[in-house]
Amino acid sequence: MNTHQTEIKVRYGETDQMGVVYHGNYAQYLEIGRLEWLDAIGVSYREMEANDVMLPIVSMNIKYSKSAIYGDILTVSTTLLKRPTASIEFTYEIHNSSGELLTTAQTKLAFINMKSNFPMRCPQYILDELLI
Repeated sequence: MNTHQTEIKVRYGETDQMGVVYHGNYAQYLEIGRLEWLDAIGVSYREMEANDVMLPIVSMNIKYSKSAIYGDILTVSTTLLKRPTASIEFTYEIHNSSGELLTTAQTKLAFINMKSNFPMRCPQYILDELLI
């Protein structure tokens, strides 16, 4: 599975007084998309951490084209960019319920061994779940 879609309803607390989603909340939407993508292939952060693996973000790029507003149902499309090595890269598109493209983004996360705090290769059990 290279792409997974997740729906998120914009809550009031995620917006400013004009009902527009605060830009910092998009990072959370991307995280939700990543977590759901991993769940869809049968991998959880909890499982990774139990195996001493963490995935900190090393880069994030977000382009805002149009504002999401309070009450919108957003669709976050999360796509694995390429086969993971010591890092994993995703691209994202966020659309509103009218199908309008609101945001595009890219993230790169590093596989880190929690015991040594050094980079590591993507665990084989994750690679085994990928269709690429």
